[in-house]
Amino acid sequence: MAVDSATHRKTARRLNVAIVAPSMGILGGQAVQAERLVRAWEGDADIHAWLVPINPVPAGLLRLALGIKYLRTIATQLTYLPLLLRELRRADVVHVFSASYFSFLLAPLPAVSVARLFGRPVVMNYRSGEAPDHLKRSAIARRTLRAVERNAVPSRFLKDVFAEYGIDAEIIPNIVDVERFAFRVRDPLRPNVLSTRNFEPLYNVACSLRAFRLVQNRYPEATFTLVGAGSQDESLRQLAAGLDLRHVRFAGRVPPGDIWRYYAEADIYLQTPNIDNMPASVLEAFASGCPVVSTNAGGVPAILTDGVHGLLVGCDDHEAAAARMLALLSDGLLVARLTAAARASCEQYRWTAVRARWVDLYTRMAASVPFRAADGAATEA
Repeated sequence: MAVDSATHRKTARRLNVAIVAPSMGILGGQAVQAERLVRAWEGDADIHAWLVPINPVPAGLLRLALGIKYLRTIATQLTYLPLLLRELRRADVVHVFSASYFSFLLAPLPAVSVARLFGRPVVMNYRSGEAPDHLKRSAIARRTLRAVERNAVPSRFLKDVFAEYGIDAEIIPNIVDVERFAFRVRDPLRPNVLSTRNFEPLYNVACSLRAFRLVQNRYPEATFTLVGAGSQDESLRQLAAGLDLRHVRFAGRVPPGDIWRYYAEADIYLQTPNIDNMPASVLEAFASGCPVVSTNAGGVPAILTDGVHGLLVGCDDHEAAAARMLALLSDGLLVARLTAAARASCEQYRWTAVRARWVDLYTRMAASVPFRAADGAATEA
């Protein structure tokens, strides 16, 4: 009876969930999903969640180190660790977003260690398309993922990768706001292309530019808008100039609250990554009514079935990507069929559906440890 009483008390109040993730100071898929998740929990009857940023801004003299490459990492860590000690002790559940390689050691691993110190259960929300190589190389990552109470991944792709190493994970997908990314029928479809992937090597935006060159050969009025930034910014601009492309707009970084406008204006969504997981950009295109052409990298085929929700090509194959875009521009019935199926698939990514999965997971995790009062002190059942 004592256990039943404790469980009742835990589920009768709002659970405190610390979400350890990048803030929007690191603009990328993880930061966007974390920001959406924290905002979605605002005012929720069951969950009180808040962000614990892995990239806090140092105070005082430490802030002077932000402009120096390696000192910046040290200053951030010296700020991050005390923040974890202060914030995780008041959580019932610690929800840790995780990338791969060195960032895994800098952000998720310390969060797991501090949560262990306070006896808080951890759900590791691993989100990197580089998981196959990362888990193969890193014994520390494998041990950590096996040791946490739960692993949650956004795609079947990552669940299968984890299973190869005997690590259990459950799928809780990304969120897409189908109200903000409102569906619009494109009839006729115009050669207005959009990409919203950051300018980093794994996203291979150069392949997209080469594909657009072939589209513009057929449709001189075609436009290409690239939303994003990154280490390849200058080289991509030079490539666009070298390909003699016209009507190409580099929009730079766009706040997540405004990016829906670019989908609303576009007609075709194009992405050509070499490595990927479950890109929210594809779901946003689905919700907006843009037909999608993508490489079949990583977890993309888990959310986009070729010929059903969009069109897939092999990695780094710009000719195939161009051919698929040209096929869309010449076949209105194909566009209508693909976009209708893609929009219907978004129902599983609505907040109401995703929320239920997180509440169930958090509740199960909280029930597995002694009840703790709001100040973090354990209370006997």
